[in-house]
Amino acid sequence: MANHARPIVLATADRVELERLQRASSGPAGLSRRARVVLLMADDVSGAEVARMTGYTGVQVSRLRRRFAEEGLAGLQDKPRSGRPPVITARKRAQVVAKTLKPPGAGLTHWSARELAAAVGVSHTTVHRIWKAHDLQPHRLETFKFSTDPDAEDKIHDVVGLYLHPPTNAVVLSVDEKTQIQALNRTQPILPLRPGLPARQTHDYERNGLTSLYAALDVAAGSVIGACSERHTGADFLRFLNLVSRRYRTRELHVILDNSSTHKTPEVQAWLATHPRVHFHFTPTGASWLNMVEAWFSILTRKSVRRGSFDTVNALVTHIQNYIDHWNVNPTPFVWTREPAEIIKKAIRRVR
Repeated sequence: MANHARPIVLATADRVELERLQRASSGPAGLSRRARVVLLMADDVSGAEVARMTGYTGVQVSRLRRRFAEEGLAGLQDKPRSGRPPVITARKRAQVVAKTLKPPGAGLTHWSARELAAAVGVSHTTVHRIWKAHDLQPHRLETFKFSTDPDAEDKIHDVVGLYLHPPTNAVVLSVDEKTQIQALNRTQPILPLRPGLPARQTHDYERNGLTSLYAALDVAAGSVIGACSERHTGADFLRFLNLVSRRYRTRELHVILDNSSTHKTPEVQAWLATHPRVHFHFTPTGASWLNMVEAWFSILTRKSVRRGSFDTVNALVTHIQNYIDHWNVNPTPFVWTREPAEIIKKAIRRVR
């Protein structure tokens, strides 16, 4: 019996796109499956075999062959479904919004779409549409903190002034320590990235010790000086200060740092008295986020530490130093854009 099925001949660009769609993990699953069907047919796999391999019926495979032959890649997209979305009255929409803004009741902290849908008598997809239209996101939670430092305004003007208008012929350094970085070792080897699969790691791990990283970010240049320490004490901080001071031996230094007790020990105060070219500028109490090096710590955590696996603390320390060396090959300065008045308005609660 002759086979009258339309042959599938793919252009190079179409094959590349179909292979991308087949591998994609974030798009619609049906689209990935339909792309696989077309690729199999283009490789002269019979319709019956394609149906067996993909879970479609023979009729569905034939329909996909016709759609692709007539419409190309566009023929693989989901077709509009019949019917129309239910009509929701303005009163019902207002009820959904009002109920979303109120506590959901005993035992719950926030509404889910399905719980609210059951409470007001609509579908959860309708709740999603209303939330999107009114920019409501009950699943999200952001944190904030008002500074209670009585000198907060002066400190904000001081620190932000260094970012926006640094002193001439001086170096502005943002200094802080990232404490208790854990040397975690996964209980099984990390499975590497593969086409269609992300890298994978076990959820359990072994703890092999801790280290603390002291870092000084050159605000103008973007380069970083870093040193790891077993402990987090005033003596360790003083050791790091000496390292930084030697690196900028002939320059005046303006050092931005938070209010950690290790930054204000008598030994540190005595050191400052003998190094008049070094000036400390403290962020307000409870506002260490004003210290620009915190942004660099976030990048370090995301790109270097979080997905690492380390047998020893020394391995972790070496890994961190390698990342610092890599960063300093092409350092990226951070650009501060907020004016002091804007920060003061959001960070300080005024008593009326």
